[in-house]
This record gives sequence, C-alpha cells and structure tokens, in this order.
Amino acid sequence: MLFKKKRTEAPAFDRTGKVPVIRASICTGEQTAGFRDAASGRFTEVMLVRDRRDVEEFCRLYGLQEEEIRREW
Repeated sequence: MLFKKKRTEAPAFDRTGKVPVIRASICTGEQTAGFRDAASGRFTEVMLVRDRRDVEEFCRLYGLQEEEIRREW
C-alpha cells in the first residue's frame, strides 16, 4: 500500500476540435499517442505507447474506443 501507484484522471478533450491519433515512426518504430487539432493540424503528444496495454490505458483515460484512433506514419 505504501508504494501503490496513484491513478490520475486525464483532462477532458474537445471531441469536435481534436482527433485522437497514434503516431508511429517508420525508422525506429516508436509510437506516441495524442491529439491532432482538426483546424491547424498541430499534434499534441500525451503519452508514449510501448505495447497494447498503453493503447488500452489511453482509451480508458480519455473515454475512447480503439476504432476512433487514427494511425499516422
């Protein structure tokens, strides 16, 4: 109990102005999850994605379905 990780709730995002995206590097394979602004195209990184559990955590934090997330290379 002393070292239990405290879960934090992520701030809500504007579903009309932001698109959930996972960006992947073609060279290194590094993946980051975040939101792309629909108007300006600017990407805001939220977290590093190492495996499937990180994608599930991203979906849980922001109330998303995996089908809603776009992948970009």
